[in-house]
Amino acid sequence: MIVDPLTLLAFIPAGLALNLTPGADMMFCLGLGLRSGPRSALAASAGISAGGIVHVTLAGLGLAAAIAALPVLLDIIRWLGVGYLLWLAWGALRMGPMRPDAPALGVARAFREGMLVNLLNPKVILFVLAFVPQFIDPARAILPQFLIFGLILAVGGFVINGAVGVFAGGLGRRLATSPRFTRGLGLASATIFAALAARLAFMQRS
Repeated sequence: MIVDPLTLLAFIPAGLALNLTPGADMMFCLGLGLRSGPRSALAASAGISAGGIVHVTLAGLGLAAAIAALPVLLDIIRWLGVGYLLWLAWGALRMGPMRPDAPALGVARAFREGMLVNLLNPKVILFVLAFVPQFIDPARAILPQFLIFGLILAVGGFVINGAVGVFAGGLGRRLATSPRFTRGLGLASATIFAALAARLAFMQRS
């Protein structure tokens, strides 16, 4: 077998506990759900999971060695992430009040934005490099093990982040007829994105 069954049984609850911990991905789905509804939130959650698969694939292919040789890579990714989140915050502010018949953010765009938010978050890279290797058996094929563990994390994250976004999205769309509330949605989304950008900007390497 690619992964030892006992190792897999130990990884699943650990991964689920990490998926349940509020973080940038969950807050992103929350903000997008409020602003654009359940479908967009689910698409963003799928994009985040896809980004996670990219991270574990890169880690399995030797990202750890690349970052060890060139630590500035993490800083470059971090500031790209800060800039992208601030751009999302500005976009949320510019959208203004949401009309009751306003279309939600397209599924493809929501998927793309979710994936970018995940890919540009160096916390995810650090997590993958610090957490997943603890369950890797060096006597077995390395990359397939990373992919299996990454898939477990991706599925768990999709379900949990998607549920948060769907709940927020249902609430946001039901209250779309309130001008005061809908103006607040843009401000709330912008605040979430800006807070995530600040958190990323002041992130300390462990």
